[in-house]
Order: sequence, then structure tokens, then C-alpha cells
Amino acid sequence: MDIKINKDTTDLLSMISSIAGEEPELLNARENEIYLKVSETGFKDISSSLAERKFSLIGLFCAEAFEKKEGFTLFYVFKQAGRAPAPVLVREAVRGKKVASVAEIFPSASWFEREVRDGFGLDFAGAFDTRRLFLHECYPEGFHPLQKAFKNGPIRPAEASGREYKFRQVKGEGVYQIPVGPVHAGIIEPGHFRFSVIGEPIFGLEIRLFYKHRGIEKLAEGKSPSECVALAEAVSGDESMANATGFCMAVEQVCGINISERAERLRAIMLEIERIYSLLGDLAGMAVDVGFALVASPFFILREEVFRQNEKLTGSRFLRGITVPGGLKKDIPDLALKDLPAFLEKFSRAFESAYDRAMSSSSLIDRFATTGIIKKELVSPLNLTGPLARASGCPADTRLDRPYGAYKNFAPEPSFRKRGDVLSRFEVKADEIRASADLILRLTENLPQSPVFAESTGYVESMGCAGNAGCNSGRICNSGATGYALALVEAPRGQNLHWIYLKNGIVDRYKVRTASFCNWQAIEHAVLGNIVPDFPLINKSLNLSYAGTDL
Repeated sequence: MDIKINKDTTDLLSMISSIAGEEPELLNARENEIYLKVSETGFKDISSSLAERKFSLIGLFCAEAFEKKEGFTLFYVFKQAGRAPAPVLVREAVRGKKVASVAEIFPSASWFEREVRDGFGLDFAGAFDTRRLFLHECYPEGFHPLQKAFKNGPIRPAEASGREYKFRQVKGEGVYQIPVGPVHAGIIEPGHFRFSVIGEPIFGLEIRLFYKHRGIEKLAEGKSPSECVALAEAVSGDESMANATGFCMAVEQVCGINISERAERLRAIMLEIERIYSLLGDLAGMAVDVGFALVASPFFILREEVFRQNEKLTGSRFLRGITVPGGLKKDIPDLALKDLPAFLEKFSRAFESAYDRAMSSSSLIDRFATTGIIKKELVSPLNLTGPLARASGCPADTRLDRPYGAYKNFAPEPSFRKRGDVLSRFEVKADEIRASADLILRLTENLPQSPVFAESTGYVESMGCAGNAGCNSGRICNSGATGYALALVEAPRGQNLHWIYLKNGIVDRYKVRTASFCNWQAIEHAVLGNIVPDFPLINKSLNLSYAGTDL
């Protein structure tokens, strides 16, 4: 494997060596990711030092039989503020032997470790929460679906037993619990919310999700990259484009594919359109949850108009079925692209009118302001990203900090607030809709005329044949690509992580971590001190994905 050594890599190696007292093994390095294999003894010191240097743990996942090694390999992905590359610390784990937990150092690790425990059966010594995460009571003991020994298929549910999930309890005079869900009155995915209250003020909240586990990561095993694009699109319905792009970017890095400028710019256009319609739904939903349908309706109407524009551009209201490793499956007609400026001009006028109506309502401002505050101090420990973090004083944006594709030349206008309340999130999301509309106009200007598919690369996705025999598209297919890569994309809710490991062109391990997976944990803090009737508004102001968390 060709390892690129630059100043960032050298500096990181030097820092890790000085902390651990040993030279870590450099496994791989690219512009934005550096893989270092570290020993068990030095890992805890390294983790503590990275925390002191304001690194966030943005991912922790496991792979079995990685690089022809028996057993399990753990990957810890860290990120520091700014444009520094992400160090990935690699540790080997032995089944039956506990691995040291880092959740006391990086609180974001708690869900990550519980997820690895459920999927692979590894235990983490010193973990403060050892409950199951996505394996609910119906799953049998000893069942770990991401182990290679498990062959995907139906399983027999466990009989009712005494393994009841133990919720945290706030004890004291007058404290009682309010259970909400997992089944809700509206058309909504399942999630359980356990409030501890005295009267109406909330003193504690614990959430429990993962009621509709779909096994997406297991489904990806043994498939070709082209077959897995549809899985990536299904991670979360209103982030289809973001997740398809993240998956394809990771595959393209493994295979050394450079896609054309036109394809990069068209991808960015669709990513920004997806951001617009997703955030429009957020603004409308916040108004609905304070009983203000008059404010919500214009946002819903605009969202529907964007869906129709999506269909004109790609044939899909949710921008599905167009992104493939190597670029795009098909080009977007110039005639459809020429209609975008006129559409966005009309859209922007209507949007500003709807926004002004919302902000002119004193009752709406009264409900939004000072409600559901998320403190800036929580952003790094919990790895909070997206509009949620930017409304709490943290301006981080993957498109700016770690630019990819067309964002290397076309940067969005940043927006952030400091209060961290519902009103701040409303304002930031409105700003980002404006910024996305402006960015789309810049991306469409002087759009180059070139193929949207990387036909000359060593790895090629054929139209529908996935490189199988019988492909008559005339494109060269290489099914022998082996390697691994990490891709980070800025989805509407924040930073999504995609990691792919290919063996001979086949997916051996596909790891997805959406922004929702980390951001969900912020709601337990946001509701404290608020009253129960404000919970729906706080929840909607975050608008996190249930499906995108439960993979």
C-alpha cells in the first residue's frame, strides 16, 4: 500500500511516540486520515493526551479478520478542530479478553462501545454502562450478528425472560417517571423517552432507541460496491444523497478513482438541495409543535416544490439511484439545470416571506427563546455536529474543515449562534437554507461539459451490471480492489462517517455512523430544567433520525 508521508503525518507520529514512549506502526496515510497501530499499554496514555489536546472521538468500530489477521481489530477515529487530518488508532482485541474502556475520557465512546459489544461480543473493562444497545430483550443470549460466524438470516426470538432493561432513576421526594413511547400517536418511528419529573419540570431523561434494527452493516457483507449504494441510501430517507456520496467517496479512495469536475459539482448541487428540503421540514416542524400551522404551511409548501424539482433533475424526489462509485449513473440535462436559477429566485422570495412571518410572532419567539439549551461545553465530549453544534457556538462544518469534492473550490457561507436554544437552531437552519441556495447558483455557473462517470479508472461501476460477466457497456471492470478508507460528509443533521473495507472488490466491512447517532445524546441534556410540554418542540428542533441511528 502506498503510504503518503507529509508534515501532518510526521507531526502526529512524533506526538504519539512521545506520549506512548514507543514508535507506533504506520499502517496507512492519506490527506485526511492516518492509521496508527498502537499497543495495549500505550493506548490509554494516548487517549488521555488526545483528550487534553481537545480531540473528539468521532468514531469507534470493529472489524473481524482485518488484513488477514485472526480475531478483532478496533478502530478509534479522532478529530481535532480545524483542518488537521483524522488519526485512526488501531488496536487488536482478543475474544474473551476485556478491552479497556475510554468512555470515562471520551463520553461519546459509551454508545460506540455498547454497539461493538452487541455486534461482536467484545467487553470493555471499566465501562460505566454495560447494558445492551441495539440488541433488545427479544434477541437471544450470545447472539452477535456482526461476527463472521453468523450467517445473515432469520433468528428465533428469545423467550420472555428476566432481562428487563434497567433505566436510570432519579430518586427523591416527589420525583416520578413519565414513560413516553416507543409507540407514538403520530406517524413516527419508535423511540422510548423516560422522564423523571417533579410536577412538570424535567430533572432527568433517558432515551432508548434501536427498536427497528435493520442490520444494514451485515447486509453489506459479501456484496459488490454497486449493490451497497442502495443500502447507503436507505440509512436515513432524507439523507439519501449524503450517505450515498459518503459511501462512494470511501470506495473511490480505496480504488484510486478521481471523478470529473462536472460530477463533483453535480453531487454538491444535489447535496445542497437535500439540505434545503431537510431543513425546511425542520422549520415547519418546530412551528407545528407550538401549534402555529399558519407559519408551518409555507415551509411545507416550499419543501414540496423542492421535491418536485428533485424529480425533474434526477427522476427521484429523494435523489436516489443517481450516485455510484466513479461519479453519477446519469447526467443531469442542461435544460433542467438552466431552470434552477429561476426556481431558486422564486423560492428565496417565498422563503424570506415565510421566515419574516415566523420571526414577527412574539408568541413564537417566546416559546423558542431560552428553551432547550445545549451548552457549548457538551459539543466536543459528545461529538455533537451540524446545525445543533453551530447553534451552540461551535462553527465546525465538514465542508469547510475537511473539504471534499466541489467544496474544495466552493465553500458555503458559515452560520452559527451562541445561545444554544431552539431559537438559535431555527435561525441557523434558516441561514443554511439561504447559504445552500446561494451555493447551488455558484455551482451551476460555467458548469463544465464532461463525462459524469470516471471511465478511465481501474475500478468502474457499469450501469446495473456491477462488473459482472455479460456487461456490454464497454467499460473496464476491476473486481480486485483491496483496501480501506474513511469518508466524512456534512449531511443536513451534521457529520456522517463512512468506512469501507474491500477484499478483492467485495465489501468485507461497511461501517456507517450518522450525526444522529451522537446528537441523540444531547437531548438528554437539552430538556433539563424545561417543562414536559416543551419536549416535543426541543425534540423537533433537533429532528434527529431514528432510522439513521439504528443500522
